[in-house]
Amino acid sequence: MASVRANCRKIMCIGRNYADHISELNSATPKQPFFFLKPTSSILLPKSGPVLRPKGVSLHYEVELGLVIGKTLRDLDPNDEKTAFDAIHTMSRWEIGYILAIDMTARNVQDEAKKKGLPWSIAKGFDTFCPISEEIAKSRIPNPHEAFLRLRVGETERQADSTSLMLYRIPQQLAHISRVMTLEKGDIVLTGTPKGVGQVKAGDIMRASIEVDGKEIEEGRIEVEVQDREGPYAYEFKET
Repeated sequence: MASVRANCRKIMCIGRNYADHISELNSATPKQPFFFLKPTSSILLPKSGPVLRPKGVSLHYEVELGLVIGKTLRDLDPNDEKTAFDAIHTMSRWEIGYILAIDMTARNVQDEAKKKGLPWSIAKGFDTFCPISEEIAKSRIPNPHEAFLRLRVGETERQADSTSLMLYRIPQQLAHISRVMTLEKGDIVLTGTPKGVGQVKAGDIMRASIEVDGKEIEEGRIEVEVQDREGPYAYEFKET
């Protein structure tokens, strides 16, 4: 599992890819796939500790299907579905194709940056801000546009929607990214989050899952606690 983090050179995140999520954040609908980067240092492997909430941060969860890129992809034609899906796997005996991920967001940091026209990498980039599941074989998700994502906080279900609701499908996502920057073996692409995002606090336990044909994929589970970041080097967010 550590190989996913070791082999990943960048995490590409598709933003605003579900209509109801766009509405709940009062954002504008993009005219083409919109993406941003998370650092690989934000990856939190299964059973490797809690998500750490920096001081002064309003911490939000966003469950997403993640693609693991298996070979170099550059200037992909958005209509070339075969090449797009052939690129989703890693050449290993496990035939990795997918992961589940929670894109953690410092929402107040992001909101302030948006208002001031500043980049919002900080809001997405803190350590532990990308918990991921175990590796999911490509064969376990025959059609990634027909999977069902769930996220619970405690016993309350907060997110529950199908990937069929994506505004931009995977070939379009990969085509748009690959025209800007080359996708390389080991890169991770997070495909967007459905509605229901919200805040978590210290002591909350997040449980995320993915289903195909009504059956949960066991290796796609995430269970992780939120704790406040402490210690002499704990970051305290202040307005820029």
